[in-house]
Amino acid sequence: MSKIVFISELASNEQQTWLAMLRAQLSNEDIFLPSELTDEAAKAVDIAIVANPDPAVVARFPNLVWIQSLWAGVERLLSADLSPNIKLVRLIDPTLAQSMAESVLTWTLYLQRNLPHYHLQQRQNQWRQLPNINSKNIRVSVLGAGELGLASLSLLGKLDYQLSCWTRTLKNIDNVSCYSGEQGLSDMLADTDILISLLPLTPSTQHLLNEDTLSQLPQGANVINFSRGGIVDTNGLLALLDIEHLSHAVLDVFDIEPLPQESELWQHPKITVLPHISAPTNNDSAVLIVADNIRHYRESGILPTVVDRKSGY
Repeated sequence: MSKIVFISELASNEQQTWLAMLRAQLSNEDIFLPSELTDEAAKAVDIAIVANPDPAVVARFPNLVWIQSLWAGVERLLSADLSPNIKLVRLIDPTLAQSMAESVLTWTLYLQRNLPHYHLQQRQNQWRQLPNINSKNIRVSVLGAGELGLASLSLLGKLDYQLSCWTRTLKNIDNVSCYSGEQGLSDMLADTDILISLLPLTPSTQHLLNEDTLSQLPQGANVINFSRGGIVDTNGLLALLDIEHLSHAVLDVFDIEPLPQESELWQHPKITVLPHISAPTNNDSAVLIVADNIRHYRESGILPTVVDRKSGY
């Protein structure tokens, strides 16, 4: 009988929580941790459910048909030397998209209403009212218009921001100025007050936001990175913050996580550090989606929507 393996680098208690929930929803399936399977038993595993797994552990299972991620991102697996025959499925969860949209709106308002500056003023016992700019006069641009980007643009639209987005292929979104390509990116950046990255990390987006591209933003612009740390070249970002070309950056993702204690980002007055909380996976909704995907596959042999390895998502 086919088996399912659950592979993660989560803490033991969190891993056991996921495992119990998955087993409860998929009571007809045999779901194991890698440590519970011999090399011989591993040959019977055709599905892996993963949470940021070590690719070397995934490679223990030679007959995998597909891998279901509990996260929206799968770049670690895409960069691994796995068989091209193994299909990758990322989590597509409306609950996660709503959570991201809420975070995007929260931190856009944080920047719009000058909260970083008021925080610094409080530390200096300084009482000074700053200009308030109405949302309809603020240009907000989103990099990426997948499920997360579309949900974020929809929620931002309720506050009448001037919205733009940039994507690999040109989109057509109501009440949003859409751009694509290198020139499109430059054109959009020049007309942006708050830039929000929701892009997947691929070879073409690695350090897309470097000193050169970020310098195309107007003086005093702000940056929010809720995608992956590798999208932003940290040195380039710091250089532009230090010369006051950029006003502030809200960073939720980093090249190394947790962010090392010695990182200069912690104490930088123009950076807000968040511990990767912009769109956490919702256990309850994610388990239901994963279970439905697996049940449908068992009944029909049809896989859920798989990742295009060439594009990276």
